[in-house]
Amino acid sequence: MPADNTSDPHANGEVAVAGSPLSDAHGVVVMLHGRGATAESILSLAAELRVPGMAYIAPQAGGSAWYPLSFLAPTDQNEPWLSSALATVGRTVTSAEAAGIPAERIFLLGFSQGACLATEWVARNARRYGGLCALSGGLIGDSTTPRDYPGDLGGMPAFFGCSDVDAHIPASRVKESGQLLERLGARVDLRLYPGMGHTVNADEIGAVLQILDA
Repeated sequence: MPADNTSDPHANGEVAVAGSPLSDAHGVVVMLHGRGATAESILSLAAELRVPGMAYIAPQAGGSAWYPLSFLAPTDQNEPWLSSALATVGRTVTSAEAAGIPAERIFLLGFSQGACLATEWVARNARRYGGLCALSGGLIGDSTTPRDYPGDLGGMPAFFGCSDVDAHIPASRVKESGQLLERLGARVDLRLYPGMGHTVNADEIGAVLQILDA
């Protein structure tokens, strides 16, 4: 669980970086780690995503968790951590834009809890980004959560990869998330891997590279 109970518990988290310096980068990947992990751990994927001119930025969650309960819990039960986490993603994207990177070259990638956070942030702030790569994740909230998000993703590529039997991420939520992003205008590539564990496989890395290379 995040370390404190202030209104913005992730506000002072450190940020890990790799790849090209932001001032020289042609694109940015915002990388969001999973529960119990670190910014450095998700940033290790950057070594497999060798795209010239790309900067990789990974904010750190307070207490190594973006929110304390399951992503399937009612959203109000994950407050104030969820709103703080969403604000952290927003600040990271804004910093990339302030450095001169257009939204069309900003990519959001997350694993597990980070994938859920990335998906929810993109849905709530829909416009044409470079792409979404949700590795074992989906939209946040229970079945009563309103999904009438405004905005238009304008053909943005969105990749969802997950095990079909993931103990933490129901395949039904992954499918629901893909369908909602399609309604918002994304080009969705959704792949469920039979019997895979809660991990990232080589096919998913290949799918992410296709989005970044494009």
